[in-house]
Amino acid sequence: MRMKFSKSSQLTLVAAASLLASWLIAACGTLTVDFVFVTSAKAAGSYNYGEIDVFEINSESGRMRQISTSPFPSEGRNPVAEAVSADNGSLFVVNKDDNTLVQFVIGSDGKLYAFNTVNTPGLLPMGIAVNKSNLFVLDTYEPLSTCTTSNPCPGSISVYPLTAASGSTPTAIGTAATNSAVSAQYWPLTLSTAPKDVIVPTGVSVLASGSYVYVTAYDSSTSSNVGYIFAFSVASNGALTPLSGSPYQVDTSTRPSAIATDSTSSYVYVTDYLSGNVYSYAVASTGALTEVSSSHAGGEPSAIVVDPSYSYAYVANYLDDTVTAFSISNGVLTRIGNFTAGLEPVAIGIDPSTSHFLYTANYLDGTVSGFQISTTDGSLLVSQNSPYGTNALPTAVAAVPHNGTGAGVK
Repeated sequence: MRMKFSKSSQLTLVAAASLLASWLIAACGTLTVDFVFVTSAKAAGSYNYGEIDVFEINSESGRMRQISTSPFPSEGRNPVAEAVSADNGSLFVVNKDDNTLVQFVIGSDGKLYAFNTVNTPGLLPMGIAVNKSNLFVLDTYEPLSTCTTSNPCPGSISVYPLTAASGSTPTAIGTAATNSAVSAQYWPLTLSTAPKDVIVPTGVSVLASGSYVYVTAYDSSTSSNVGYIFAFSVASNGALTPLSGSPYQVDTSTRPSAIATDSTSSYVYVTDYLSGNVYSYAVASTGALTEVSSSHAGGEPSAIVVDPSYSYAYVANYLDDTVTAFSISNGVLTRIGNFTAGLEPVAIGIDPSTSHFLYTANYLDGTVSGFQISTTDGSLLVSQNSPYGTNALPTAVAAVPHNGTGAGVK
């Protein structure tokens, strides 16, 4: 049976439907708490660029959904790392195969607009960290003509001073700082006791205070893969000075895989790929590190994030396809438990608006896993409809608050 309506009734229904649609659109915008950017190494398009998927997170369910214009080209080949400017207005993406650092302006709707591209001083960039004043880039090899994949040499770190955004002008990348010791725009990661050993960088993190930056690396010239943390003080012009006692050896026979610092600049946390452990270090006023504790995460930990609002840390385990949750007390890590993610999680992040949602980029199955964080016990609950599809081989994650303080381009 078909129900018949008068014209006035039809108009009333149309008006109600229109009002409901408008309400849903408004509610959708209101319920979007963050935009998450996921780089994928899978080449796409005529220039074989990697891609960046942009997701919005629902503030009630944690559900992640790609925005309508996603994905965006990474403007280079094999994007492997990314970071967001302190004002949330720019996304910086490192394209490994092109030796490029690309800056995107972030629109108020999460869209990305390519703005600036610079070549990194070294070869094969693989890591990035940023604060209000500087942007730090890790290169797999220092920029010597003799350095190749068949003839590797030590890695290096470079520093780009940043100029704050002004009005509609986004954050600007300055000229890379110069290391007077080598008269070049990089600082080599070398051992004074074995200067010819090939030191492979694996991660970089800068304290929230901006005073010190730390690089994890391992000595590939030794069979035991001895791991280190290189520590530098940061001058006002971005120039780096190695700290006395640096690099610090990470336990014995280790291979550091990731590094993170807390929001108070008090502790540094390092994961070890070989043992599956996480090490915590207290930061002295001089920037020196003292080991506090260690705890086991899972098989081949690949990434770590420290909750900026609550006393928890989370580690993505590449081999186990899990996330290990820890509570933190005075730098000491206490294991909460393991939670299932997608296949081969390689990156992890926490939403910057509420610190209530966590996500991992899962390399092998081309997905992002979403979780809701319990603020009372640190456990994880799978978000609605998780996991979410990305382009093939996702490699990194970064996020900004919805309606943040960015340039607001549309």
